[in-house]
Amino acid sequence: MLDNAPRGTICIEDIEIGMIRSLRKVITDRDIEMFAEVSTDRNPVHLDEDYAQDTIFGGRIAHGMLTAGLVSAVIGEQLPGHGTVYLGQSLKFLAPVRPGDMVLAEVEVTEIDHSKRRVTMNTRCIVNDKKVLVGDATVLAPSRKFD
Repeated sequence: MLDNAPRGTICIEDIEIGMIRSLRKVITDRDIEMFAEVSTDRNPVHLDEDYAQDTIFGGRIAHGMLTAGLVSAVIGEQLPGHGTVYLGQSLKFLAPVRPGDMVLAEVEVTEIDHSKRRVTMNTRCIVNDKKVLVGDATVLAPSRKFD
């Protein structure tokens, strides 16, 4: 990973609308192979260049959920960070991510319900200034009162 953002926890009491955190990562062949192994999704569009050449993508692409996993990393490591519980995530895949692409994964706080410790965030992944994934996440944020 190429980001330098701090790791840890931002408690619900310190989260503000508009806060943004991000990470950057180059998607490698090894990432795709390991994701295929762990997920058991061995679709040849991800693993076989000859097969993938004959698809609408014209070559291999990363698993969409591998890209989405970068959003999860930002949420679990940075905002809100350690102790966060994922409650939901919507995803819309806009363009493929290919081996060698540098992905910028960002989350931005859009709503906070302090009484329920719920935080809603806009989530997005960008490659070469083009959005490849968008969505919204809802999480249960840690609190200094309970943790």
